[in-house]
Amino acid sequence: MIDVKNVTKSYGPIEALRGVSFDIAPGEIVGLLGPNGAGKTTTIKILTGSLQPDDGTVVVNDRDVLEHTREVQAQIGYLPETAPLYPELTVQGYLKMMAELRGIPEEDRRARLSEAVYATGLDEHLRRPIGELSKGFRQRVGLAQAIVHKPRLLILDEPTIGLDPTQMVEVRRLIRRLAERSTVLLSTHILSEVEALCDRVIILISGCIRADAELSELASTSDAILVLTEDVPGVAATLSALPEAQDVERMQGQVDGGQTGFPAYRVLGKDGAADLCPAMFDVAREQGWPVRELRQDVRTLESVFNELATTS
Repeated sequence: MIDVKNVTKSYGPIEALRGVSFDIAPGEIVGLLGPNGAGKTTTIKILTGSLQPDDGTVVVNDRDVLEHTREVQAQIGYLPETAPLYPELTVQGYLKMMAELRGIPEEDRRARLSEAVYATGLDEHLRRPIGELSKGFRQRVGLAQAIVHKPRLLILDEPTIGLDPTQMVEVRRLIRRLAERSTVLLSTHILSEVEALCDRVIILISGCIRADAELSELASTSDAILVLTEDVPGVAATLSALPEAQDVERMQGQVDGGQTGFPAYRVLGKDGAADLCPAMFDVAREQGWPVRELRQDVRTLESVFNELATTS
């Protein structure tokens, strides 16, 4: 559905994108994650044909965006960070206008509008001026205009920004329903948003892709944590001697951000290493260490993101 190759974009001396490449298959829900200023919005503007890259190619549904801009835009549903709404119009009037602008044939317009309205839960608000709606319902109107033409690709830029927790949950549920019929690219800097909605994440930092993987792959690790009931000399040195151990960290009595009151060690595995727990168990048994806990470490999206951000 999307094929981006070596895309670069600069604003004067500022490099917004530096050789960005990725692809998204039909039916995927992919999160484009990054801090503010990472290049997410620039990437989306290029994908939607509203901004030209300095170099590289962008293909959407087998059509080059630069050569077939209008054709590509007709297949995309786009909700920018600030939804393009007219507060003085009623919900019904606005969506009718958007259906006309989308070129939906008049004989199909009623059915398409009904589908978009019921999909977004706006059926009881059609006669209300958009300016009188809560922000959560205004986001629903923005989503309705983005899907009224049944797009093959749905691009959402910070769809829940500024919403309260209840509104965020409602919009997330809505996005999941919409994803049943469209490929979805969700741009955000909110980690929980990606974890709640996406199976795959592309992490963009300082204009470069630092990670592109399934969430389950990012979370997988061979690292392991050993907690003892009392201090024992030489633990770190012994663990470091394991063939698949890359490094050993003394955790200062902290595990998962909480105080354990017990000596704890994280053993980092080498690239491609298997689960370190069996080897660590054998060593602990041979040495007679008083083991309280031994388990594989768990990497969260937050820890991966912070690690990438601090090493950029």
